[in-house]
Amino acid sequence: VQLQASGGGLVQAGNSLRLSCAASGRTFSSYTMGWFRQAPGKEREFVATISWSGDYTDYADSVKDRFTIPRDNAKNTVYLQMNSLKPEDTAVYYCAAAEYYTRTAGAYDYWGQGTLVTVSS
Repeated sequence: VQLQASGGGLVQAGNSLRLSCAASGRTFSSYTMGWFRQAPGKEREFVATISWSGDYTDYADSVKDRFTIPRDNAKNTVYLQMNSLKPEDTAVYYCAAAEYYTRTAGAYDYWGQGTLVTVSS
């Protein structure tokens, strides 16, 4: 599975942004998809994940009630809808694919190249 993340950019605090992650390959619908982020000088952290069917989602406490992670298996795409953005959301965002439902980065087998989100105050 090859992943291509897009949609990053500069946005003011309080506004919204939607990231997309397009996957190649016919098996996209069988993978759990996740979003992670890495801020400057910090370790990569879990943001959100969605099961292959879309029935289960999980979010980091820092983004719960602000971010959602819908997926469209017909389009081989997973999204990260980010609302009420804060300066502390500034990071490079990565999408990833795993064979089972998890928030553990080490369990994800495939990673996209990352897209930068900058939130100004």
